[in-house]
Amino acid sequence: MRWTPGGRSSDIEDRRDEGGGGFSIGGLGAGKLGLGGVLVLLVLSLLTGQDFLSLLGDGTQVSPSAPQTSQPRPHSAEEEKLVQFVSFVLDDVQNVWAQELPRHGTPYEKARLVLFTNTTRSGCGYAESAMGPFYCPADRKVYIDLGFYNELKRRFGAPGEFAQAYVIAHEVGHHVQNLLGISDKIHQLQESHPGQAGKLSIRLELQADCLAGVWGHSTEQRNLLEQGDVEAGLNAAAAVGDDRIQQQAGARVNPETWTHGSSTERVRWFRRGLESGRVSECNTFRSQGGSA
Repeated sequence: MRWTPGGRSSDIEDRRDEGGGGFSIGGLGAGKLGLGGVLVLLVLSLLTGQDFLSLLGDGTQVSPSAPQTSQPRPHSAEEEKLVQFVSFVLDDVQNVWAQELPRHGTPYEKARLVLFTNTTRSGCGYAESAMGPFYCPADRKVYIDLGFYNELKRRFGAPGEFAQAYVIAHEVGHHVQNLLGISDKIHQLQESHPGQAGKLSIRLELQADCLAGVWGHSTEQRNLLEQGDVEAGLNAAAAVGDDRIQQQAGARVNPETWTHGSSTERVRWFRRGLESGRVSECNTFRSQGGSA
């Protein structure tokens, strides 16, 4: 991507030096898992023989162990550059939605992005890096441990700046859904139709992919993309498909346990937003356009 390293976004909340204790898994609500969380649970299940995926249906919070104190650690020049990139992407994504959302009758209110290391608190309970990046509607904040980007590159095979930007744009997409009232409506439907909860969750995630694509379309129009960027973003969307994650973990591909959608679905909806640049094209809840 074409961007100039500079200052930090005023919407960044840096907690990387706060430290934190370990966590015992006492139940992870599916909505609190980010892009890497399902993979972690699959790997744990394979290694221990216990069904950690069953915890996805439990709404209880992650239980903290005793907190540990830590001294501020030095940050490398590479990590500081990454913080500046995250700041650029966050500001750019939010500036685009500040212009776009009022066209749909809703003023845009900025989200904040929390950088943390290992563990932190969120309005949705305790967070740890193994959960992957996620958006918490209770405090309207995106949470990310920058170490996830190493996982995205090495474990998921999705390198590149636009792949990293896609992650942020996807989570801000959830913030847009929250502002539009879509998230609340879907959660109400999940409560009244528990048998459809999984499919509704997938459609919510696919819509966030499409909304990320709407922002991506804007970057292309403003000549911010370089050769290979679009491919990197699409590769990232494919890499975090539920089927790809299950295959990578050596597990049987089981659509009944999916929470985010298949690689094909995620690429399709991200591409739709990229190509159209229109929110109206992101209605994943139409029967003909939803998840399988």
